[in-house]
Amino acid sequence: MNFRIFEIKFLSVILLLAVLFTMPSCSKKAPSNGKSLSSEKGKEKKGPLGGFFSFLSKKGPKDDPGLMSGEIIATTRKGWSQPTPFGMVLVPGGSFIMGQADEDITSSVANFNRRVTVVPFFMDDTEITNNEYRQFTNALLRDSVSVLGEERIMSDYYPDTTVWKKDFSYHNGDPLTENYFASPAFDMYPVVGVSWKAAKYFALWRTKILNDYRAKEGKYAMPSIQLPTESEWEWAAKGGKAAAKYPWGNPYLTNSKGCLLANFKPRRGNFDADGYAYTAPANAYTPNDYGLYNMAGNVAEWVQDSYSENSTVLNWDSNPVNLDAKEPRKVVKGGSWKDFAYYLETGSRVHEIENQKRSYIGFRCSMRYLGKAPTK
Repeated sequence: MNFRIFEIKFLSVILLLAVLFTMPSCSKKAPSNGKSLSSEKGKEKKGPLGGFFSFLSKKGPKDDPGLMSGEIIATTRKGWSQPTPFGMVLVPGGSFIMGQADEDITSSVANFNRRVTVVPFFMDDTEITNNEYRQFTNALLRDSVSVLGEERIMSDYYPDTTVWKKDFSYHNGDPLTENYFASPAFDMYPVVGVSWKAAKYFALWRTKILNDYRAKEGKYAMPSIQLPTESEWEWAAKGGKAAAKYPWGNPYLTNSKGCLLANFKPRRGNFDADGYAYTAPANAYTPNDYGLYNMAGNVAEWVQDSYSENSTVLNWDSNPVNLDAKEPRKVVKGGSWKDFAYYLETGSRVHEIENQKRSYIGFRCSMRYLGKAPTK
């Protein structure tokens, strides 16, 4: 008799639990993949004791091909993750006031302030170095001569080492012309003498070798590596400080000890005052709060955008980019070793013709992060 009462109480508890766990919730939280495994009428396929005990009578969808009983039950595919590419850092998305960070001393009126939003992306922590770019030119000369031709590779994609003489009148550029790209002494210095078109082709090549490897390993392809957009570059340069005039956050060019914080042209042409008469190693000076080196000075950097004086009107305010293929002028950001401080400001913008090569312009790459970036 006592055993019978215990059995009835036990079954009552089981039924009560089944009712509680199958009651509709007040929360409208969506599944992680944005879709439920419900039927068209919104009724889940349940086991005999309801959804809470359905695992007793139903195999999970982990290995399902995406269709079952004539219905789509596809959920998130397994095996996807987006690792941080080597040499890059993750820049979280955000909203900021893009444009002039201080007085427009050039009176160009080409960079009005406006609020924009960018999504997360990866960015190279340094400018592309001579040694990194040499891997690209070596690969082209080894694998692509039959397709591109050696003459085109050398003229279009190989750095123009004569820029050290051509860019400046009466300048002794011979030592750098002969050694800057070739010597191991400059392996970790930023590559220069590279056009916007060559920088784009480098990013395309870099994407291909990455995804060819991942395909052989049976992994999903990563997003394209490319030049950052102007808005991405400017947001990254600020290092999370939405109103930063310079990447280090404060409006001064020196630290508390009086040391210059970037490689540029200070004090009326005293190029050596910052420690380097020309370019500096790509990882010189202190990085900003995102871990990015030389977002001001050293070499100015190509970005993806075509230049327009009225870009504020042309571009949208969410992930803006100007991809006018008919416009040969491309935006250059960050200032260089031969520029004075105005051009080091995060909001300053200038332009150069897309096929021009300069001794003071280099680049770095970015990659879009898919989804919402993890937070600390």
